[in-house]
Amino acid sequence: MRYFIHLGYQGTNYSGWQRQINTEHTIQEIIENKLAKLFKKKITAYGCGRTDAGVHASQYVMHIDLDEAPTFDLKFRLNKNLPDSISVYDIVEVTQDQHCRYDATDRTYDYFIHWEKDCELYRSSSFYEDLKFDFEKMQNACNLIAETKDFRPLCKHPDVYKNTLCEITNCELFLNEEAGRMRFSITANRFLRGMVRYSVNYLLEVGSGNISLRDFEKILKQEIELSEKKPAHPNGLFLSQVKYPYLEFENKHQLISMLKVGLGNNGEL
Repeated sequence: MRYFIHLGYQGTNYSGWQRQINTEHTIQEIIENKLAKLFKKKITAYGCGRTDAGVHASQYVMHIDLDEAPTFDLKFRLNKNLPDSISVYDIVEVTQDQHCRYDATDRTYDYFIHWEKDCELYRSSSFYEDLKFDFEKMQNACNLIAETKDFRPLCKHPDVYKNTLCEITNCELFLNEEAGRMRFSITANRFLRGMVRYSVNYLLEVGSGNISLRDFEKILKQEIELSEKKPAHPNGLFLSQVKYPYLEFENKHQLISMLKVGLGNNGEL
Protein backbone atom coordinates (compact mmCIF):
# COMPACT_ATOMS: atom_id res chain seq x y z
CA MET A 1 0.00 0.00 0.00
CA ARG A 2 1.36 3.42 -0.96
CA TYR A 3 0.70 6.66 0.91
CA PHE A 4 1.51 10.24 -0.06
CA ILE A 5 2.46 12.33 2.97
CA HIS A 6 2.03 16.10 2.69
CA LEU A 7 4.30 17.96 5.09
CA GLY A 8 6.17 21.17 5.72
CA TYR A 9 9.46 21.88 7.43
CA GLN A 10 11.60 24.68 8.76
CA GLY A 11 15.00 23.82 7.29
CA THR A 12 17.30 26.19 9.18
CA ASN A 13 18.99 23.54 11.31
CA TYR A 14 18.96 20.71 8.77
CA SER A 15 21.42 19.65 6.09
CA GLY A 16 18.66 19.50 3.49
CA TRP A 17 16.07 16.84 2.64
CA GLN A 18 18.20 13.96 1.41
CA ARG A 19 19.89 11.40 3.63
CA GLN A 20 23.67 11.87 3.54
CA ILE A 21 26.63 9.77 4.56
CA ASN A 22 28.44 12.51 6.46
CA THR A 23 25.49 13.79 8.52
CA GLU A 24 22.43 12.37 10.24
CA HIS A 25 20.65 15.70 10.50
CA THR A 26 18.51 15.64 7.35
CA ILE A 27 14.74 15.72 7.01
CA GLN A 28 14.64 12.30 5.35
CA GLU A 29 16.79 10.72 8.05
CA ILE A 30 14.69 12.18 10.88
CA ILE A 31 11.42 10.99 9.31
CA GLU A 32 12.74 7.51 8.48
CA ASN A 33 13.99 7.09 12.04
CA LYS A 34 10.55 7.97 13.43
CA LEU A 35 8.82 5.64 10.95
CA ALA A 36 11.15 2.81 11.97
CA LYS A 37 10.16 3.27 15.61
CA LEU A 38 6.45 3.34 14.78
CA PHE A 39 6.47 0.29 12.51
CA LYS A 40 9.34 -1.61 14.17
CA LYS A 41 11.15 -1.95 10.82
CA LYS A 42 12.87 0.16 8.19
CA ILE A 43 10.50 2.30 6.09
CA THR A 44 11.97 4.29 3.18
CA ALA A 45 10.68 7.83 2.67
CA TYR A 46 10.73 8.78 -1.02
CA GLY A 47 10.77 12.56 -1.58
CA CYS A 48 9.34 14.74 -4.34
CA GLY A 49 12.75 16.41 -4.67
CA ARG A 50 15.69 17.58 -2.67
CA THR A 51 16.20 20.88 -0.86
CA ASP A 52 19.58 22.23 0.20
CA ALA A 53 20.85 22.85 3.71
CA GLY A 54 18.94 25.65 5.40
CA VAL A 55 16.13 25.68 2.82
CA HIS A 56 12.49 25.33 3.90
CA ALA A 57 9.40 23.66 2.46
CA SER A 58 5.90 24.98 3.05
CA GLN A 59 4.55 22.17 0.88
CA TYR A 60 6.54 18.98 0.44
CA VAL A 61 5.29 15.56 -0.64
CA MET A 62 6.87 12.20 0.15
CA HIS A 63 5.58 8.66 -0.13
CA ILE A 64 6.02 5.42 1.77
CA ASP A 65 5.08 1.81 1.02
CA LEU A 66 3.45 -0.35 3.68
CA ASP A 67 2.45 -4.01 3.66
CA GLU A 68 -0.92 -3.15 5.18
CA ALA A 69 -2.89 -0.16 6.40
CA PRO A 70 -1.71 1.28 9.75
CA THR A 71 -3.76 0.21 12.75
CA PHE A 72 -3.19 3.61 14.37
CA ASP A 73 -3.57 7.27 13.38
CA LEU A 74 -0.32 7.71 11.47
CA LYS A 75 -0.61 11.49 11.05
CA PHE A 76 -1.17 11.95 14.79
CA ARG A 77 1.69 9.63 15.75
CA LEU A 78 4.14 11.27 13.34
CA ASN A 79 3.33 14.77 14.54
CA LYS A 80 3.72 13.63 18.16
CA ASN A 81 7.14 12.14 17.46
CA LEU A 82 8.61 14.53 14.92
CA PRO A 83 10.38 17.73 16.07
CA ASP A 84 8.45 21.01 16.03
CA SER A 85 10.28 22.03 12.84
CA ILE A 86 8.51 19.29 10.80
CA SER A 87 4.72 19.16 10.41
CA VAL A 88 2.58 16.50 8.72
CA TYR A 89 -0.56 17.99 7.15
CA ASP A 90 -2.18 15.15 5.19
CA ILE A 91 -1.74 11.43 4.50
CA VAL A 92 -3.48 10.07 1.39
CA GLU A 93 -3.56 6.52 0.09
CA VAL A 94 -2.67 6.33 -3.62
CA THR A 95 -2.16 3.54 -6.13
CA GLN A 96 1.10 1.62 -6.27
CA ASP A 97 2.10 3.18 -9.59
CA GLN A 98 1.75 6.78 -8.41
CA HIS A 99 5.07 8.41 -7.48
CA CYS A 100 5.59 11.60 -5.49
CA ARG A 101 8.64 12.65 -7.51
CA TYR A 102 8.09 11.43 -11.05
CA ASP A 103 4.38 12.31 -11.22
CA ALA A 104 4.82 15.92 -10.10
CA THR A 105 4.01 18.20 -13.04
CA ASP A 106 4.94 21.55 -11.45
CA ARG A 107 6.92 22.81 -8.51
CA THR A 108 6.94 26.36 -7.19
CA TYR A 109 9.65 28.03 -5.15
CA ASP A 110 9.28 31.33 -3.30
CA TYR A 111 12.26 33.37 -2.17
CA PHE A 112 11.87 36.20 0.36
CA ILE A 113 14.28 39.11 0.88
CA HIS A 114 14.33 41.98 3.38
CA TRP A 115 16.85 44.81 3.71
CA GLU A 116 15.95 46.30 7.08
CA LYS A 117 16.92 44.15 10.04
CA ASP A 118 13.92 42.35 11.56
CA CYS A 119 14.28 39.78 14.33
CA GLU A 120 11.08 38.03 13.22
CA LEU A 121 12.26 37.43 9.66
CA TYR A 122 15.81 36.16 10.04
CA ARG A 123 14.93 32.44 9.76
CA SER A 124 12.48 32.74 6.86
CA SER A 125 13.71 35.67 4.77
CA SER A 126 17.22 36.54 3.57
CA PHE A 127 18.63 39.75 5.00
CA TYR A 128 20.64 41.90 2.60
CA GLU A 129 21.66 44.94 4.61
CA ASP A 130 21.36 48.36 2.94
CA LEU A 131 20.37 46.77 -0.35
CA LYS A 132 20.23 49.34 -3.17
CA PHE A 133 18.67 48.20 -6.41
CA ASP A 134 16.87 49.17 -9.60
CA PHE A 135 13.61 47.21 -9.47
CA GLU A 136 12.86 47.78 -13.16
CA LYS A 137 16.19 46.16 -14.12
CA MET A 138 15.41 43.25 -11.82
CA GLN A 139 12.00 42.85 -13.45
CA ASN A 140 13.69 42.75 -16.85
CA ALA A 141 16.18 40.16 -15.57
CA CYS A 142 13.25 38.15 -14.19
CA ASN A 143 11.69 38.19 -17.67
CA LEU A 144 14.94 36.85 -19.14
CA ILE A 145 14.83 33.93 -16.70
CA ALA A 146 11.21 33.25 -17.71
CA GLU A 147 12.27 33.04 -21.38
CA THR A 148 15.22 30.72 -20.71
CA LYS A 149 15.05 27.01 -21.63
CA ASP A 150 18.53 25.70 -20.80
CA PHE A 151 19.49 26.45 -17.19
CA ARG A 152 23.02 25.10 -17.27
CA PRO A 153 24.45 28.54 -16.27
CA LEU A 154 22.22 28.56 -13.18
CA CYS A 155 23.06 25.06 -11.99
CA LYS A 156 25.54 24.05 -9.29
CA HIS A 157 26.48 20.68 -10.85
CA PRO A 158 25.19 20.69 -14.46
CA ASP A 159 27.25 17.67 -15.52
CA VAL A 160 25.30 15.29 -13.27
CA TYR A 161 22.16 15.79 -15.39
CA LYS A 162 21.33 14.16 -18.72
CA ASN A 163 20.04 17.57 -19.77
CA THR A 164 19.61 20.95 -18.13
CA LEU A 165 16.36 21.97 -19.83
CA CYS A 166 13.52 23.31 -17.69
CA GLU A 167 10.10 24.63 -18.69
CA ILE A 168 9.23 27.80 -16.76
CA THR A 169 5.49 28.44 -16.49
CA ASN A 170 5.64 31.40 -14.09
CA CYS A 171 8.38 33.76 -12.97
CA GLU A 172 7.50 36.89 -10.99
CA LEU A 173 9.04 39.50 -8.74
CA PHE A 174 7.05 41.41 -6.10
CA LEU A 175 8.16 44.48 -4.16
CA ASN A 176 6.88 46.08 -0.97
CA GLU A 177 9.18 49.06 -0.68
CA GLU A 178 7.46 50.49 2.38
CA ALA A 179 8.05 47.26 4.31
CA GLY A 180 11.53 46.82 2.84
CA ARG A 181 10.70 43.39 1.45
CA MET A 182 10.75 41.51 -1.85
CA ARG A 183 9.58 38.13 -3.14
CA PHE A 184 10.71 36.09 -6.13
CA SER A 185 8.38 33.28 -7.25
CA ILE A 186 9.15 30.71 -9.94
CA THR A 187 7.26 27.66 -11.20
CA ALA A 188 8.69 24.98 -13.50
CA ASN A 189 8.33 21.34 -14.42
CA ARG A 190 11.72 20.64 -12.81
CA PHE A 191 14.54 22.41 -11.02
CA LEU A 192 18.29 21.86 -11.05
CA ARG A 193 20.61 21.99 -8.05
CA GLY A 194 21.04 25.59 -6.91
CA MET A 195 18.90 26.95 -9.75
CA VAL A 196 16.65 29.22 -7.68
CA ARG A 197 19.38 30.58 -5.43
CA TYR A 198 21.66 31.34 -8.38
CA SER A 199 18.73 33.04 -10.13
CA VAL A 200 18.07 35.25 -7.12
CA ASN A 201 21.72 36.19 -6.74
CA TYR A 202 21.92 37.24 -10.39
CA LEU A 203 18.74 39.30 -9.97
CA LEU A 204 20.39 41.10 -7.06
CA GLU A 205 23.60 41.60 -9.03
CA VAL A 206 21.70 43.11 -11.95
CA GLY A 207 19.53 45.25 -9.69
CA SER A 208 22.58 46.55 -7.81
CA GLY A 209 24.39 47.39 -11.03
CA ASN A 210 27.22 44.89 -10.54
CA ILE A 211 26.20 43.06 -13.74
CA SER A 212 24.54 44.69 -16.72
CA LEU A 213 21.26 43.33 -18.04
CA ARG A 214 23.00 42.61 -21.35
CA ASP A 215 25.76 40.60 -19.65
CA PHE A 216 23.17 38.61 -17.70
CA GLU A 217 21.44 37.80 -20.98
CA LYS A 218 24.79 36.62 -22.38
CA ILE A 219 25.32 34.45 -19.28
CA LEU A 220 21.92 32.80 -19.76
CA LYS A 221 22.65 32.23 -23.46
CA GLN A 222 26.05 30.73 -22.49
CA GLU A 223 27.89 33.34 -24.56
CA ILE A 224 30.00 34.31 -21.55
CA GLU A 225 30.79 32.51 -18.30
CA LEU A 226 31.82 34.13 -15.03
CA SER A 227 34.80 32.66 -13.20
CA GLU A 228 32.71 32.43 -10.04
CA LYS A 229 28.97 32.31 -9.38
CA LYS A 230 27.40 32.59 -5.96
CA PRO A 231 24.04 31.39 -4.67
CA ALA A 232 21.75 33.63 -2.64
CA HIS A 233 21.41 32.83 1.06
CA PRO A 234 19.44 29.62 1.77
CA ASN A 235 17.15 30.87 4.55
CA GLY A 236 14.84 32.89 2.28
CA LEU A 237 13.92 29.94 0.07
CA PHE A 238 10.77 27.81 0.32
CA LEU A 239 9.56 24.93 -1.81
CA SER A 240 5.99 26.20 -1.69
CA GLN A 241 3.87 24.04 -4.01
CA VAL A 242 3.95 20.63 -5.68
CA LYS A 243 1.27 19.78 -8.25
CA TYR A 244 -0.02 16.41 -9.46
CA PRO A 245 -2.50 15.67 -12.25
CA TYR A 246 -4.63 13.51 -9.94
CA LEU A 247 -4.23 15.12 -6.52
CA GLU A 248 -4.22 18.63 -5.06
CA PHE A 249 -2.99 19.58 -1.61
CA GLU A 250 -4.21 22.68 0.17
CA ASN A 251 -1.46 24.97 1.43
CA LYS A 252 -1.71 24.66 5.22
CA HIS A 253 1.58 26.36 6.06
CA GLN A 254 0.62 29.49 8.01
CA LEU A 255 4.00 31.21 7.89
CA ILE A 256 4.33 31.40 4.12
CA SER A 257 0.78 32.73 3.85
CA MET A 258 1.79 35.55 6.18
CA LEU A 259 5.09 36.17 4.37
CA LYS A 260 3.21 36.68 1.10
CA VAL A 261 1.01 39.47 2.51
CA GLY A 262 1.86 42.61 0.56
CA LEU A 263 3.96 40.60 -1.88
CA GLY A 264 1.44 39.21 -4.35
CA ASN A 265 -1.25 36.54 -3.95
CA ASN A 266 -3.96 38.69 -2.34
CA GLY A 267 -2.65 42.10 -1.38
CA GLU A 268 -0.35 42.30 -4.38
CA LEU A 269 1.85 45.36 -4.75
